Amino acid sequence: MKVLVFGATGQVARELQRRVPPGVTLECLGRADADLGDPAACAAAVRAIDAQAVINAAAWTAVDRAETEEAAATVVNGDAPAAMARACASRGLPFLHISSDYVFDGAREAAFAPDHPTGPLGAYGRSKLAGEIGVRAAGGNALILRTSWVVSAHGANFVKTMLRLGREREAITVVADQIGGPTSATAIADALFIAARAMVAGQAGGTHHLTGAPDASWADFAREIMRQAGLSCTVNDIPSSAYPTPARRPLNSRLDCTSLQAAYRIGRPDWRAGLADILKDLETAS
Repeated sequence: MKVLVFGATGQVARELQRRVPPGVTLECLGRADADLGDPAACAAAVRAIDAQAVINAAAWTAVDRAETEEAAATVVNGDAPAAMARACASRGLPFLHISSDYVFDGAREAAFAPDHPTGPLGAYGRSKLAGEIGVRAAGGNALILRTSWVVSAHGANFVKTMLRLGREREAITVVADQIGGPTSATAIADALFIAARAMVAGQAGGTHHLTGAPDASWADFAREIMRQAGLSCTVNDIPSSAYPTPARRPLNSRLDCTSLQAAYRIGRPDWRAGLADILKDLETAS
């Protein structure tokens, strides 16, 4: 099975390249090959490349910057995936697209099911929701995989920030009233490969959720990073109101992942084990 992947250097794309299963080959397109700022070029790449499935692992991820550059974020997160999906539909190819917990408003205590009404709080969430709407409207066999709090040994992310601060400071403050599931890019990559195989064999896609377990606050996550890394830095809880950002974050990012388990037998990964693997990767790379 040959899989076309949009994105070459992002967290999930890097893990897709590291974890290619037997019998699968990848063709990864970076920005120089297919710029998501040019949706027509992305569609042309789908039409030109001989593949059995397409994964979009590229996105605008600068949440705060999207507040002042919403039009550009919407092209990348909304128009480009829609164009890819239409090209896939025209060729009968399964299309797998990564979306976000930010399509929800976070205004409930329970986990959000895939069919729960959306209500993004800001520009980034609106851009991701636009992508979902466009992918569904394309009419092909598509999987929309919503996830949250993605971390890995690659690029800039929460784990690497906490490790840096933990080495520099005796104590830090971290938001404790935002709750969600930290998710390793490794787990997302593995899930995408499983789903792609199933979809090539004829299984329908749909909208599903994948996040790490158990649910935790950012402060809980930070404390576990310090513990596993052997750092003595103390993590003190603060409310979101004490750490204002240009974009509002959902207070509740819990996602109900049961439909993914039912459809593909993919369970929620333990993010603490994923964190241990990330720390090993970082140690090996240093």
